[in-house]
Amino acid sequence: MTHAPLPAPEVLSWRVEPESSADAGAVDALVLAAFGPGRFAKTAERLREGGAPAQGFVIRSEGRIIGSVRLWPVRIGEAPALFLGPIAVEAESRREGMGAALVRACLDAADGRGVLLVGDPPYFGRFGFRPAPGAHLPGPVDPRRVMWLGADEPQGAVRVA
Repeated sequence: MTHAPLPAPEVLSWRVEPESSADAGAVDALVLAAFGPGRFAKTAERLREGGAPAQGFVIRSEGRIIGSVRLWPVRIGEAPALFLGPIAVEAESRREGMGAALVRACLDAADGRGVLLVGDPPYFGRFGFRPAPGAHLPGPVDPRRVMWLGADEPQGAVRVA
């Protein structure tokens, strides 16, 4: 499936950059504003607790962080993989293609490694993600929202690497 390309970089008032350690506080505040404290009850949070991201990306506009995403190292069964999320974009800046730009940055950084996420099938399907019924997360989750992009179908319990 093809999708519209992003506008040329010189037209954008924002850019995707690798997250630095100095960005952590702003990223945490952005994610909390986007998802609220209820996010801590989600199964996906069990895969992020106590671990360090393998890679993170931020979107900067006029020196402010207005978008972010992280990739987390996980294992599915015995196979290493990456877990994508959460994607957060400042409410006033949504619908400008920032979420898609963050997903593309993650897929480029994955460098062929499999990527798992919990998300909206129509949105993530356009990047090639498909259902992952063999991946079992550590808590309740809608199995239709567990999605995978990678060579082999993931099989087994998903846990922090």
